[in-house]
Amino acid sequence: MKRLFCTALLAVSMMLSAQASDTDAIQTARGEALTWLSLTDASQFGESWESAAALFQAAISKEDWIHTVGAVRSPIGSLKSRELASEKFSNSLPGVPDGDYVVFQFNASFENKASAVETVTAMKDPDGVWRVAGYFIK
Repeated sequence: MKRLFCTALLAVSMMLSAQASDTDAIQTARGEALTWLSLTDASQFGESWESAAALFQAAISKEDWIHTVGAVRSPIGSLKSRELASEKFSNSLPGVPDGDYVVFQFNASFENKASAVETVTAMKDPDGVWRVAGYFIK
């Protein structure tokens, strides 16, 4: 009975430790996502590409990113507000290698678009630093 209790206690302890680790990861990734978004909000598209994850940079060239995000963001105007709607930690997402990811959704309002949903995916790069790996706006 004592051994069963110790095993159960160890399992609960490991589960709580993993949850705390996920919470820390989400917090760190959220800070990176917001910093990255501030570059995009300021039309510093080249800088946002440079600070993005290697996976992001491999998927789109800097020049193509500047053109694409500029074409999407310029017509909607300046950011008026942004509020975190959801955040989810995952080790596996469709179409990308397994790793540590956090998917954020923000409800946003822009000068020429009253309601938008921004999805920002942050990933932990091989060097251990959280960086943005994806951005979508609807």
